[in-house]
Amino acid sequence: MPRRDVELCSGNYYHLYNRGVNKQCIFFAPENYAFFLRRLRKYFTPDTVEIIAYCLLPNHYHLLIYLKGDDLADIMQSFSMSYAKAINERYGRTGHLFQGRFKGKLVDRDKYLLHLSRYIHLNPVMAELVQKPETWEYSSYLEYVGLRHGTLPHPEVVFSVLGTQLKTPGDSESAGVFGRAYQEFVESYCEHDLRVIRHLLLED
Repeated sequence: MPRRDVELCSGNYYHLYNRGVNKQCIFFAPENYAFFLRRLRKYFTPDTVEIIAYCLLPNHYHLLIYLKGDDLADIMQSFSMSYAKAINERYGRTGHLFQGRFKGKLVDRDKYLLHLSRYIHLNPVMAELVQKPETWEYSSYLEYVGLRHGTLPHPEVVFSVLGTQLKTPGDSESAGVFGRAYQEFVESYCEHDLRVIRHLLLED
């Protein structure tokens, strides 16, 4: 197996991505998205990986994570195999579900976390699946803007970066303030903003 271009080390943030083989779907029904998230909770334990933001689309997914251990490759292999096996059994499929192993990019600056989370949450809009990110339920955006309470994403680090820009204290009492500010930040996006994080996006 070829060596990874990016070394996966604890104490770092990463943008992870994978998609279906031949760009085919990896999610076929709403319950598949829910099952995928349950698998994430099983394999991404609090002492190994924190999910900062995520977005699941019909034929691919994005994860922004903070790595606490050095075994991400093994975790992702077990997670991916578990999900693919279940989907193949459910739909009578054979063969690979994902297009090879997952891809990853090191996120090594705080400002990149903020801009990358916005890119991830806007993926359904960019793919013309919805007009607004809050109408796509298979992402962490709803937690970020206070429209849903979940335990999977950890937006605090992104809010901390946002708070630095806004000069707002990063305490829990300001969560509503950050949610509104984050929504405004997402809605202010323009294509020119991609220049900040283009090197973190995963090209084919």
